[in-house]
Amino acid sequence: MKYATIVSTETLADHLQDPDWCVIDSRFDLAHPGWGGAEYQKAHIPGAIFADLDRDLASPITPASGRHPLPLPDRWQSTVSQWGITPATQVVAYDSAGGSLAAVRVWWLLRAYGHSRVAVLDGGYPKWLSEHRPLETVLPPARPIIPFSGQLNPRFWVSVEDLIHLYRDSKVRLIDARAGERFRGEIEAIDPVAGHIPGALNRPYTQNLNPDQTFKSPAQLREDFGKLLGDIRPQNIIAYCGSGVTAGHNLLALEIAGLSGGKLYPGSWSEWIRDPERPIETGA
Repeated sequence: MKYATIVSTETLADHLQDPDWCVIDSRFDLAHPGWGGAEYQKAHIPGAIFADLDRDLASPITPASGRHPLPLPDRWQSTVSQWGITPATQVVAYDSAGGSLAAVRVWWLLRAYGHSRVAVLDGGYPKWLSEHRPLETVLPPARPIIPFSGQLNPRFWVSVEDLIHLYRDSKVRLIDARAGERFRGEIEAIDPVAGHIPGALNRPYTQNLNPDQTFKSPAQLREDFGKLLGDIRPQNIIAYCGSGVTAGHNLLALEIAGLSGGKLYPGSWSEWIRDPERPIETGA
């Protein structure tokens, strides 16, 4: 069976010894960038490979970029090659933040590069721990290197140049995954300018989750997004956040809801505000 959105802890536990499954630990903390790697060294799901958001899932920041630019294609291809995946490999990514940091970046990148057998562990590492499932503290044996030649599909994303021409289009809706107070510009503890891209709607990624950090049901998510978006076609949705990572959470939630086709603006707010000529809004 192919899993392309989320996978349960029970299902993953049943496949820990399956050579056609690959588990990626992508735990990360924006305030403490080395935290995820340190936690991985302490313990992780058996067989999991660690992927660091800054090193493996993004490229270096430039004067014009956001805080987590997409990895350069050749670097990403090299990273995935070292994971040893084939078209038949089921990849499962997990983190400790309901999928937001940074399992959804793994999910989105692999899909955008043509590997559709990728899912996020529903409930993530905290749920795995709460169920007293197995852990290991040693590094897993290296997987065989299998060349990965996937190419970034332009249907999955928009550039800042694209967005300048799209954000005022009445048929297009931007969805901002940041917390409401950041969206409204009431506080901004991370980026130097507060507010949001004009016309954007606010859907904090936390609204996609149940109290136990599992995703809401497809029916509930479909109802939620229906109220938010009205008759906007899913293909005309553009997701963003602060740096293009948690935005993927809303795209994953849309997929779970059966609303496929939304795009990511990877540069997100931190790239948009690099140019003072680009307009911003505050308030709801």
